[in-house]
Amino acid sequence: MLGSDGPTVATGDIARLAGVGRAAVSNWRRRFPDFPQPVGGSSASPLFALAEVEAWLSAHDKPFRLTPVDRVWQSLRGSAADLELGDRIGYLGGFLVFLERDPAGWKALADQPDAVVVDRLVEAMRTAVPEFGHLITDLPDRDAAIIVRLVAEAADQEGSRAVFDFLCQRYLEVHSRRHTVTPAAFAFLMVALAASETETILDPACGIGTLLLAAAGSRAQEFRGQEVNRTAARIAAARLLLHAGNARVAVSDSLRSDAYAGDLFDAVVCNPPFADRSWGHDELAGDARWEYGLPPRGEPELAWVQHCLRHVKPGGRVAILMPGAAASRRSGRRIRGNLLRAGALRAVICLSATGPAGTLAPDVWLMQRPDGTPRLDEVLMVDACSEPAGAVEAWVAFCAGSELPAGSRAVPIIDLLDDDVDLSPGRHLAAAGTRPSAFPPVLAALSKAVDALVPTLPDLTDNPSPDVPVMTTVGELLRTGAVTLRQAPMKMGTDEDGPTPVLTARDVRLGRPASGTAVPLPGAVTLRAGDVVTPLASQASAFHVVTEGGPLLGPRLYLLRVDPEQLDPYFLAGFLRATRHGSGSGGSSLAGRLDIRRARLPRLPLSEQRRIGAAFRQLMAFETRLREATALGEELVERGFVGLSDGTLRPTVAD
Repeated sequence: MLGSDGPTVATGDIARLAGVGRAAVSNWRRRFPDFPQPVGGSSASPLFALAEVEAWLSAHDKPFRLTPVDRVWQSLRGSAADLELGDRIGYLGGFLVFLERDPAGWKALADQPDAVVVDRLVEAMRTAVPEFGHLITDLPDRDAAIIVRLVAEAADQEGSRAVFDFLCQRYLEVHSRRHTVTPAAFAFLMVALAASETETILDPACGIGTLLLAAAGSRAQEFRGQEVNRTAARIAAARLLLHAGNARVAVSDSLRSDAYAGDLFDAVVCNPPFADRSWGHDELAGDARWEYGLPPRGEPELAWVQHCLRHVKPGGRVAILMPGAAASRRSGRRIRGNLLRAGALRAVICLSATGPAGTLAPDVWLMQRPDGTPRLDEVLMVDACSEPAGAVEAWVAFCAGSELPAGSRAVPIIDLLDDDVDLSPGRHLAAAGTRPSAFPPVLAALSKAVDALVPTLPDLTDNPSPDVPVMTTVGELLRTGAVTLRQAPMKMGTDEDGPTPVLTARDVRLGRPASGTAVPLPGAVTLRAGDVVTPLASQASAFHVVTEGGPLLGPRLYLLRVDPEQLDPYFLAGFLRATRHGSGSGGSSLAGRLDIRRARLPRLPLSEQRRIGAAFRQLMAFETRLREATALGEELVERGFVGLSDGTLRPTVAD
């Protein structure tokens, strides 16, 4: 709730509004006794009253900029839990559409008390925006009445589209893991290939509307979407109504409950959910959409391919994002072969991976529903990893029968109809020697990484006569309360289907962000900024200092939570690492079972701890960059071997 303190802000919000780093805000809290006291949150993530922060910044001549839409965002964060944030933003999007369509209606309503606004707003929105009516399932509360007034003021100054785009951007930053958003470059490529000259377009798995929104600047006049997640559907509908006008988003599972059964569109674009084994294989076994064959249980993407083809007019195109493995899995070869024989598959374009490390690169399958004209006997293969837009040039040349640009090839269908029916572009481009080498860009990336290495090192000098400080142990720090030791619950796992990110032991060893997910158990530990994490038993000197709170602590990890008024976390992590390294220097088998409570570190004033901790932090940053440079170097070597062997690379001939 907003409460008597009004909108609240976290330290990160204060830093953004004041144009400084988070460390500066922490420093203000320590140095200035009159800095506002927290009004909520926790000791690790406090919340402050926005009005008090504004007053303090002004009193201390600290420049800050709080726009009307910033005030809306902070009010939203203060009035709703994070899990409710998407729904509230979706409703505000519907309100902004209402505001554009019926400004007089809002003006009359805005003059009424909040209680009247709460009673009448939903009906007013349903009347003015019937396309949004089926997405309204909750009645507004008093906080909503306050926020819609703020939204109306912000829209009056900055425009409805700008306000909603800002709110969506902030929401995705907070909940990046909850929604799969198609990268903008991929979205514009898919629209350019399939829907640049069409008037009606469908996305049957539209998410928050990214693909359809990419077509808003084209000739398209009618936008239709379907999405199983109602929160995402609200956001998608509002975005499309604000940017495109004629739009509707249905809420249901497209494969099980097709909202547009029997409707045909000029073009279909889709980024379906990958590897969803519960897509309805058994209940949909006899569905009429499987014209090219029943999709295997483990190939849901081939169900989406045929669903999309079923909704496009004869001669219309489909652009669908597919996992790279779908081009070569043996279980799907029959359907791939049938698509080729019918002339439905026209191009396969490989793209670069954009997700976390280990994510496989996707492909775009460009298809065309047969219309009775003689089918072409070739399929276009394109490597667009370095430049997605280059695929459009290749497609135009392919359709015109012109010479294809580098990195593309027209492959005869008869050559693809072998036992494997492998449609992987890399295989066919490498065989023809037309795949552009990735050696130069990797070399450039390595050079850049190496150049950035040395400046990250701390400036250290020899100390020929080091002082012998008074030492303490982690056990003593635990007894005094300077450090708290935590572990995850005994049954804690890293379930890939869980809703909450989890920091794993492997993440700590590799120095990367949280990569696991899990369902929170009773006693689960939420990480906070400044926590020090290390594996329970590891020969590696792996100590990770958390910079962004939120994920859960994974199994087989120690968490040391410091009191920042007594101990610097980087100082602690640095000395723990040095202790573990020293304990293993003699090759003892006990090194991996070091009792962390017996680890020693010097007793030093907090100011000296921070000075040494800053140097430890720089060493950690250097180590991370060094690891990245090493990975690039290994990739460069492998690409060199592959390029020399397949003919895409040759030694430079000296003059």
